[in-house]
Amino acid sequence: MDVPLLGKTGVTDPFIDCFELNVNGETRYLQSSPEYFMKRLLASGSGPIYFLGKAFRAEEVSSKHQPEFTILEWYRLDFDNNQLMKEIADLMNMLKISNSYQSIRYADLFKKYIRINPHEARLEDLQKIASTVSDASFFEEDRSVCLDLIFSMCIEPQLPKGLVFIYDYPACQSALAKQKKDHEGNYVAQRFELYLDNLELANGYVELIDFDEHIARFAKDQLIRERLGKKIIPLDYNLLESLKYGLPACAGVAIGIDRLIMKLMDLNDISKVMSFGYTGVDSNND
Repeated sequence: MDVPLLGKTGVTDPFIDCFELNVNGETRYLQSSPEYFMKRLLASGSGPIYFLGKAFRAEEVSSKHQPEFTILEWYRLDFDNNQLMKEIADLMNMLKISNSYQSIRYADLFKKYIRINPHEARLEDLQKIASTVSDASFFEEDRSVCLDLIFSMCIEPQLPKGLVFIYDYPACQSALAKQKKDHEGNYVAQRFELYLDNLELANGYVELIDFDEHIARFAKDQLIRERLGKKIIPLDYNLLESLKYGLPACAGVAIGIDRLIMKLMDLNDISKVMSFGYTGVDSNND
């Protein structure tokens, strides 16, 4: 499925920034993923769809991040996370990447390596842990930021090798995923991430379909962006109209193709798998 790379809006997610362009005197945004356009197609009755192409994010260049990258994103109707994870695992098996995988709850990793329940821990305790492990102050940060920092620094390097699905993320990290209660009574996001040998490859959701909840989450995003001193992104009213019409029950996932190739080639820098990877050193030698 082909969708535009330029849109009238970007995403409201406070931790994703889109490139802005001036197009005939109007502001346009390079899309950080095809998600919004694909959901409009789903709401119009497209059925299961996929996209393979470019996406853009205005973030620091690193061994794992490039401003322009290739993404594979697809949506399945009436799928839950277990079905979608199994489909991804089957794809990885078909590509001869791995014929086995593990699925681990987010909370179980925190209990094992940090000895806390991430759903119930006090914000003050999370801020203290994040500040200690990062050697920086996290005492002004919210729950989501602290959990993300602790996970990336303390848990991610210790993940089992091979394919690992991590699921049931904290509710504060739901983004646009549906929420549910887990068997311990904690609200969790129906969301998962896929890692291959400690490198994040994919992010998947059981998609939120409630219109009013979308509005509430977009509004919360904007408040966080304001607190962080970031630009307030115009809401995508075309997407909202589609959601009001009705997004079908579905689950979706996005896979970073460049990262996948990097692991397959046993390389440690994502720019090495790109013909014209950006290093940030010699921008005139494109």
